[in-house]
Amino acid sequence: MVIELKQHPEVWSVLEKVADPEVPVLSILDLGIVRDVNFEDDQLEITITPTYTGCPAMNVIATQIRMELMAAGYPKISIKEVLSPAWTTAWMSEAGKQKLKAYGIAPPQEDSSDKTALFSTPKSIICPQCDSTDTEMVSQFGSTACKSLYKCKSCQEPFDYFKCH
Repeated sequence: MVIELKQHPEVWSVLEKVADPEVPVLSILDLGIVRDVNFEDDQLEITITPTYTGCPAMNVIATQIRMELMAAGYPKISIKEVLSPAWTTAWMSEAGKQKLKAYGIAPPQEDSSDKTALFSTPKSIICPQCDSTDTEMVSQFGSTACKSLYKCKSCQEPFDYFKCH
């Protein structure tokens, strides 16, 4: 699902300034969690989808959206959270994936989750430090629930992998 930024470009420009509190190098547009922007009767409605149900960062993100838009001159703001369709890493921008890698987090390598993760050998993930594929999963959960913890066998560095869903 690709969102077109043609309507209300000034609002999208403001939203680009809102960083993900868990991975501050990413904007909420890089993550692809902004689903829609609507203006009706002087009311601005922003629709967002969490990266996973119950994501603790969503309240912070909604507050940051509200603060940035109010500072830009939009006093009437409604923020709507929708769970369906569920967010997927396919909604992340390519620029966002590159920012993750530069930050030391391996970006998602597929568009959907690996349903066999609990029942088979975890896949090799490319190390964001040295680009080696000689890596191993240390834990299904990393620094946040949306990441897994890996270790590179080549450079010996641990790193987070942004899980595909």
